[in-house]
Amino acid sequence: MDSTDAFFEIAAILGIATLLGYVGQKLRQPLLIMFLAAGILVGPSALGLIESHGQIELLADIGIALLLFIVGLRLDLHLIRTMGPVALATGLGQIIFTSAIGFAIAIALGMDLVGAAYVAVALTFSSTIIIVKLLSDKKEIDALHGQIALGFLIVQDIAAIIALVALTTWGAPSVGDDSLLQSSLIMLGKGLAMLAVVALLMRYALPALVHRLASSQEMLTLFAIAWAVLLAASSDYLGFSKEVGAFLAGIALASTGYREAIGARLTTLRDFLLMFFFIDLGARLDWSLVGEQLGSALIFSVFVLIGNPLIVLAIMGAMGYRRRTGFLAGLTVAQISEFSLIVAAMGLGLGHISPETMGLITLVGVVTIFVSTYMILYSGPLYEWLSSPLRIFERRNPYRESAGDRLQAGPQVDVILVGLGNYGSGVATSLLHQGKTVVGVDFDPSALQRWRSRGLSVVYGDMADAEIHEQLPMNKARWVVSTVRSRPFSRTLAEHLRHSGYGGSLALTAINEEEAAEYEKLGAQLVLRPLADAAEQAADLVAARLSPAPS
Repeated sequence: MDSTDAFFEIAAILGIATLLGYVGQKLRQPLLIMFLAAGILVGPSALGLIESHGQIELLADIGIALLLFIVGLRLDLHLIRTMGPVALATGLGQIIFTSAIGFAIAIALGMDLVGAAYVAVALTFSSTIIIVKLLSDKKEIDALHGQIALGFLIVQDIAAIIALVALTTWGAPSVGDDSLLQSSLIMLGKGLAMLAVVALLMRYALPALVHRLASSQEMLTLFAIAWAVLLAASSDYLGFSKEVGAFLAGIALASTGYREAIGARLTTLRDFLLMFFFIDLGARLDWSLVGEQLGSALIFSVFVLIGNPLIVLAIMGAMGYRRRTGFLAGLTVAQISEFSLIVAAMGLGLGHISPETMGLITLVGVVTIFVSTYMILYSGPLYEWLSSPLRIFERRNPYRESAGDRLQAGPQVDVILVGLGNYGSGVATSLLHQGKTVVGVDFDPSALQRWRSRGLSVVYGDMADAEIHEQLPMNKARWVVSTVRSRPFSRTLAEHLRHSGYGGSLALTAINEEEAAEYEKLGAQLVLRPLADAAEQAADLVAARLSPAPS
């Protein structure tokens, strides 16, 4: 194809993807759903615009490599350790139960063993990108259920990498007369050699090189991309997948002090290039075959949308978490992810699965991502509706969210302070200096331990859960002060306090005048505005220095 024609073709694809992306934004849907829709629209099933398959596939491959590179770069094993057993137990438990039940459903629907195995594996992965975006938009990324969800999503990401390694190591047919054992040993030797080289570079070359390049953000970004693509290409040359090499490249730079800066600069480029993967995937779908899979896709979708959250809810309930925390965390696994589609695409390329199975997995992805997005966005009302029947998943004593201390509350508590982050800690310090009695509430174990060591009475929990209020001396508290800057949280807290008959005063934290006006209507006697208050104080200090000294 002429390069000019290819350029106009990609320009047309980008234009259509932008229009559909705008529609998706209005529908509050993740962009990858709209990119799949764009691929279907420009593919042979509709407009038939795509002819430059080679160019689009190359961009898609680089996008996937950057995706895995950033996953490796941000692999936060500290988060798994911080969340304790719940991240590992929930992550591994969900993978085991989901894959086992999914495999049984696939066999019952008449699928062959290999196809059923691929479907079962695809159902276990949830989209870290989508979940982080939705939780961040809802200001729930730092909530208890958000931190737990991030922990077991990391476990899923590691499992996905293991699946990719297994596919590339044992999935490809053996060469010549080599037996499966010989091929496996050869691949193992190559893998160990590659790991050894990367380990040596991590130890002796990469830290100094990255530090030297960090003086220029452009050079640091260029090096990161080159390193990711180079290791991805080397991995592909050795017989592994490009994804495995890119992931290893990310891990190699994760120990440097520049991983956050690299990840932040590459995220937009990753999202742009991943668009071509989803467009290419949508364009290659044969909808005459996909239509035949509609019934099976709906069965698997219902399992993912309902079964996966129930599995997480049951595991977390057995571990001593409240049903609200388990439910909100469970909603984050109510969809399959881009990893599922990558694994399925690799299986199709290896000849393990048919286009029908690929279409089935893609259709399940579209349905579950579309529906689960609204489930997460409206998780609060959904929980209120299902709260009573979900009691069966909660222990009589949900000890992991019970009070960490025996509160030594006297006849009166001045302030129940919700949120012990940077701003909340400043408020707590000032109140204590003034001799006020304070009880702190947070779900960050490190923050609670820090304040507990200073003698502050603290409670582990989420004040958006009305049952936490039962552990607090609400009838003795003169004020409830929330330093959490989240409109949904503040609304929920005010509503719970009103329904419980709380007779004290309420202070909420707003980020703008609109929120402040709303909180006053909700009954807040005081609205804290950290940014505006700090700006006013700074202006007063500057103005005082500018005033002429008295003569």
